[in-house]
Amino acid sequence: MRRGSVTGPVVVVGDTLLDRDVEGVVNRLCPDSPVPVLDETEYVDRPGGAGLAAVFAAAQGAEVVLVTALADDAGGARLSALLAAAGVQVYALPLAGATPEKIRLRARGRVLLRHDRGGPPGEPGEPTEAMLRMIANASAVLVSDYGRGVARKPALRAALAATRAPVVWDPHPRGPAAVPGVHLATPNESEVRELVPALPGATRLATASRGAQGLRRRWRAGAVAVTLGGDGALLCHAGSTPLVVPSPATAEGDTCGAGDRFAATASLALARGALVSEAVQEAVAEASAYVAGGGVASVLPPPARPEVSAVAAPGGERVGVAAVASVLAQVRAAGGTVVATGGCFDLLHAGHVATLQAARKLGDCLIVCLNSDASVAGLKGPDRPVVPQGDRSRLLAALSCVDAVMIFDEPTPHAALTWLRPDIWVKGGDYATGAGDASALPEAEILRRWGGHTVVVPYLDGRSTTDMIAAARSGGQLAGACCEAARAPGDGPVGASAPDVERIR
Repeated sequence: MRRGSVTGPVVVVGDTLLDRDVEGVVNRLCPDSPVPVLDETEYVDRPGGAGLAAVFAAAQGAEVVLVTALADDAGGARLSALLAAAGVQVYALPLAGATPEKIRLRARGRVLLRHDRGGPPGEPGEPTEAMLRMIANASAVLVSDYGRGVARKPALRAALAATRAPVVWDPHPRGPAAVPGVHLATPNESEVRELVPALPGATRLATASRGAQGLRRRWRAGAVAVTLGGDGALLCHAGSTPLVVPSPATAEGDTCGAGDRFAATASLALARGALVSEAVQEAVAEASAYVAGGGVASVLPPPARPEVSAVAAPGGERVGVAAVASVLAQVRAAGGTVVATGGCFDLLHAGHVATLQAARKLGDCLIVCLNSDASVAGLKGPDRPVVPQGDRSRLLAALSCVDAVMIFDEPTPHAALTWLRPDIWVKGGDYATGAGDASALPEAEILRRWGGHTVVVPYLDGRSTTDMIAAARSGGQLAGACCEAARAPGDGPVGASAPDVERIR
């Protein structure tokens, strides 16, 4: 059934949630109420909503771009890290309020209770030109609507209506109507019943067929496929006779994410040039195999790395995701400019201080993205860092030019940047002297997603952490670097001669 190869990115548009499965054991009842007590043994975080659909598409080998909204909180930072680890390119709109979370409390593989938090949907910000270009150049677009506002943005809807790519619309009863002309809409049975009231006494298939035809005419869609759980799907298109696509095998299990799996598979099939009927058949087979194989718990194994907030070392109010989120909220509420820079900052010295002071002058706050100990060891070898992340973060936070420090565990700060969305990202060194091209920096491409800019500053010659370590081990002189770094923040060198973050970190 597979036809051609996918020539452009598959773009997923919609609301992303943070899902958490809490596993535990129940051995007793609560003494003050006849309810079971769940003793937690482990938990797993994953992207939910449109984020889960994007992860499914990326796992099948596609280049995936996710246009979604992320809040300035720990949940948004966690989602950025999870999506980056899954290979999803995130183009994030700002999101007012808190990250929506769905928490499932489970025992012996069964859900006891679902706990939702995050409050009423916050208003997503406006899309950038880069986001709209992605939709225009997509090989296929999946709108994964969870009723929280992204699919309502007029600029996004105009881009979806104008793209030549096949559009799959996975609707939500609280969300907007699909834009006219979508290739395929994929509601489930309960959503169809909410959107098109059933006739009294009608059979299941008659209700699904009537609802699908009603939505197809109302939305001017090419086709509507109603998913029927373990019984497959019913496809209605221009003809009067619907196509029933049965599941290849009856499967019982965790159905969480099955609809996202169905919609993602159908979108990839259309991107390869499949007919709508072929795409629906492939989607039914994939969703059925997904449930039979254990669902989301088997497809998305627990991440090997700890979450971002857990990496933060105790360093006072200016270290950690919560501290960074507070600074972001204050600066953005006042219409200020957010500046960020990053590095290992092992053996903090005068060159580091000069870079940080120069960066702080470019805006209204400076956020430092600090490589964790695991990240530094992966980049520089098992004998680094010399100074652990807790001490490094405290030293940075003590500088008057630094407003907050965020520790990240990945090899690059790309996931942290996706969440931070700084207006300016500061790099330093040889890029400013002709040895490199700032436009070629990977951070520059990421900053363009939300209209940010990457700038470079020259470095202070002769300041190098590597040289300092070598000199200390050989008993040589440190060229005054440590002495200069020990000065008060206001005493360090300032101006154009800032250091190369990459060279000295």
